[in-house]
Amino acid sequence: MNTHLERFAQIAEILARHGLGFLAGTMGLERWLPRHPLMPTAEPTSPVRLRLALEELGPTFIKLGQLLSTRSDIMPAAYLSELSKLQDGAPPVSAEQIRSLIQQELGATPEQLFASFDDEPLASASIGQAHAATMADGTEIVVKVRRPGIVNRIDEDLEILQNMAAHASRRWEAAADYNVAGIATEFAATLRAELDYLREGRSAERFAKNFSSDPSIYIPKIFWETTTSRVLTMERIRGIKVDNIEALDLAGINRGEVAERAARAAAKMIFEDGFFHADPHPGNLFIQPGGRIALIDFGMVGEIDEKLRGQLGTLLFAFTSNDPDKVSSALRTISVTRPSVDRGVLRHDAARFIQLYEGLELREVQIAPLITQMLAILRNHHLQLPREMAMLLKMVLMTEGMGVRLNPEFNLGEILRPYAKTLAQEKFSPRNLAERLGKAGLEAAELGMILPEKLRTLFENIDGGVEVHLRAEELEPLVGRVERIGNRLVAGMIAAAFIRGIGELTAADRERLQTWQNPLMGAGLGAAGSLATYLVWTSRRKKYRGSR
Repeated sequence: MNTHLERFAQIAEILARHGLGFLAGTMGLERWLPRHPLMPTAEPTSPVRLRLALEELGPTFIKLGQLLSTRSDIMPAAYLSELSKLQDGAPPVSAEQIRSLIQQELGATPEQLFASFDDEPLASASIGQAHAATMADGTEIVVKVRRPGIVNRIDEDLEILQNMAAHASRRWEAAADYNVAGIATEFAATLRAELDYLREGRSAERFAKNFSSDPSIYIPKIFWETTTSRVLTMERIRGIKVDNIEALDLAGINRGEVAERAARAAAKMIFEDGFFHADPHPGNLFIQPGGRIALIDFGMVGEIDEKLRGQLGTLLFAFTSNDPDKVSSALRTISVTRPSVDRGVLRHDAARFIQLYEGLELREVQIAPLITQMLAILRNHHLQLPREMAMLLKMVLMTEGMGVRLNPEFNLGEILRPYAKTLAQEKFSPRNLAERLGKAGLEAAELGMILPEKLRTLFENIDGGVEVHLRAEELEPLVGRVERIGNRLVAGMIAAAFIRGIGELTAADRERLQTWQNPLMGAGLGAAGSLATYLVWTSRRKKYRGSR
């Protein structure tokens, strides 16, 4: 029995009223659409209609719109601009409800827990509400309380969203190409994680640890004694919002230094820590005396694992190689969708993209146009980035935008250049080559072990119009020969990959190669010697077996 009928009807009515009935039909809501189309109440542009519809649909859909505003790889610029206007505000919850919830979670009233507690909220959002308070020692704090009933409401909407995404994927080719079902699933996991204040507290502590040796970045303290999954108590941050240019100037803050400091912090998060703040909008950054940056709101974070780091390295190396084939191949490789791509057109687009920046160093390039043009190529070919990479690129765009606002001469490329160069070179470092060769060797060994058994199984299961009659003693020499040939092919492929890697490394950075010359020469001679020994040994073993 469907328990969401009323909500389905409400969603269909709101979409139709804003002139988005076609969207409701695509998502399987046509039975709930009004018989007579309603006149849209919004402006006649689809991005505005979509934003107003999402606002009316409530917290889950507002969060969805905010997520889509970060996905430049799937949303056109007009939609990105409009969806970024979505405000996560909500009418305040009564003080009585907030007090009751705190007592349920922490076992005591606000007066018993804190020296003071302000019933008037500092902010009221769709998921939680923030109140100012003080500890017994006078420390100023903020107490965030999750809205009562919000989890059940969001769970219902998430289930409906995933249902609608599945319908859209079956009925709309573009929805299938952009993997909207996968986006809905990832969004559900992200939003449910954001509902857990314990997770946000742990993220804050992780940032605090990562920046513990940097006095220019400050992360507020979490008070775990009064923190649960529904209540978060953290140090209150005061300062000037980073986009308040007039106030910064009056306070004598060097805006250029602030911009550079914020950019270096972002680069550290991405390239060193592998853990980044995914929503560094102006409301989350406060500038304190001396230009120190205080960061708040850790509900949306991203993590860069080894796979994503490798993809970033592949992409950066492809761009620095000025090779359209490498760029188009890298774009296909990093995509999480597998639509039918016209490789010739993709290569042509990659070549035009490269021409725009040919001969320029990263410090001479504006990052925002570069990322925007790359994302346009992805959109045109229905290629979709992994969620974490999309969040990362949005964070980079926000960082550059903030830096230029603080200092019109700000250049993010100059700051990112050494980090990006190192990451691109890691792809062909001796350590990574050794690791990749080791993995290839293990895979080759595994292949060598299972190949004879797979061949036996293949012959045993062949049926149809062909019968094969072989005695065991006749099959064994054939299997042994195939095994030796397979092992030799794998060894040759590994050697070829190693030689090619050294060649590409030489072409990419001749100066860097000089520092690796001796290790590479040793590794190369060792690999060549091992391969030669192996080939001689297998040849002698073949002759020995043949003489028996």
